[in-house]
Amino acid sequence: MAELTPDQAPAIRVQGLFKTYPGRPPVEAVRGLTLTVRRGECFGMLGPNGAGKTTTIEILEGLLAADAGTVEVLGRRWADDEPELRERIGVSLQETRLSEKLTLLETVRLFRSFYRRGIEPLAALDLVGLVPKADARVGKVSGGQRQRLAVATAIVGWPELVFLDEPTSGLDPHSRRQIWAIVESMRAAGTTVVLTTHYMDEAERLCDRLAIVDRGTVITEGTPQQLIATLGGGCLIEVAATRPDKAPLPLTALAGLPAVEHLSRDGDTAVLATASPHDVLPAVVGILASGGFELTRLVTRQASLDDVFVKHSGRRLSDQRGEQADG
Repeated sequence: MAELTPDQAPAIRVQGLFKTYPGRPPVEAVRGLTLTVRRGECFGMLGPNGAGKTTTIEILEGLLAADAGTVEVLGRRWADDEPELRERIGVSLQETRLSEKLTLLETVRLFRSFYRRGIEPLAALDLVGLVPKADARVGKVSGGQRQRLAVATAIVGWPELVFLDEPTSGLDPHSRRQIWAIVESMRAAGTTVVLTTHYMDEAERLCDRLAIVDRGTVITEGTPQQLIATLGGGCLIEVAATRPDKAPLPLTALAGLPAVEHLSRDGDTAVLATASPHDVLPAVVGILASGGFELTRLVTRQASLDDVFVKHSGRRLSDQRGEQADG
């Protein structure tokens, strides 16, 4: 098979990536991570704080060197083609450092000067709803407005590949929807978007495919629908119950019900995945009643990406247990 030219290669190809931060003890932030991002898709990276997402993104952006592994961006490598790659990507970091003395319009004009092509700075501000603040100084606007400004600086060059690291963190619902509309417009125009987020609804709406990252490696990847489908049926039943002698829930009996596809634990709650909740619910109640248990929780809901993470790691993606060396 003929080797792909740079323009035929995937937008991103990562193989066996490793990165360790020195310390006592050293922190292994990325451990053999491998993934491929196709051109023109919105690819999401999900994971809790400390999962290795931010370190991986910074390596992909050429801001950090890996200890081992290969990274190709738009068919090229940072060590060989950095000037060309800088003109072809846009970056919005989780905490983009911007000069507080410049106005918002001056800031976007500065970033526009880094690219040979792109859109007008005022148009970029319009896309993120900041035209009324164009002449305000960066140091005088709110945190949410700075967040939207960072997105404007990433898209003003209308690059082939955009990295958006938690672009809607801390934004109000209206501002979040504005950012979603930008991502959808860029994807429709053929731009590749790499998105990190903690918001499950955001990932399910925007991402064509995504990787769930934990402890420095990809634990599963696919489309949101494919990942949720692995739980079986798409409906979850949450069950909690107590007994005077504090006996544990009869998990084996619950998992053995014919229509239960998968059972996981979330603290003291059993979570049953099923395509037939109307069949499972009476059976669950019957098992618990016959065992002398008193129900304290019985809830049905649709499965989410958070539940996929629980299945693979035993923890909730939404649990933030403090910042570690990396997000």
